[in-house]
Amino acid sequence: LQVPCAPSQPAAGSESRRFANKHSKKALKASLTLGILLGMFFVAWLPFFITNVTQAVCGCVPAGFFDVLTWLGYCNSTMNPIIYPLFMRDFKRAMGKYLPCCRRSGEPRPSAISLSMRNSNSGPRAATSLKNVL
Repeated sequence: LQVPCAPSQPAAGSESRRFANKHSKKALKASLTLGILLGMFFVAWLPFFITNVTQAVCGCVPAGFFDVLTWLGYCNSTMNPIIYPLFMRDFKRAMGKYLPCCRRSGEPRPSAISLSMRNSNSGPRAATSLKNVL
């Protein structure tokens, strides 16, 4: 026996699949970004920390090598502002909004008044609920 389906069920099913697929893509992209950031952090700083412990135990690490590993860690810190805009659309939008060198032509420049109104507790605000945030 087959039970006939209501006409609204296939649309609701496809909508929920599309919703789940969209969120799984976002989760995958967030995982990829986090993996790249943590991977670069470990590649840059782990040799420094291992060498630091080795230096404390035996004192056999040359000063020049230690300096190179220190600068490798510093280079990791300079890579973060490059990695974030590559993988995060919201970060890219915020940078373009506030930095003149990253702004697209045609986008209005935020005024000092609108920035202060946005950062202060004065002025009209839309009610924030969990539904609006998600």
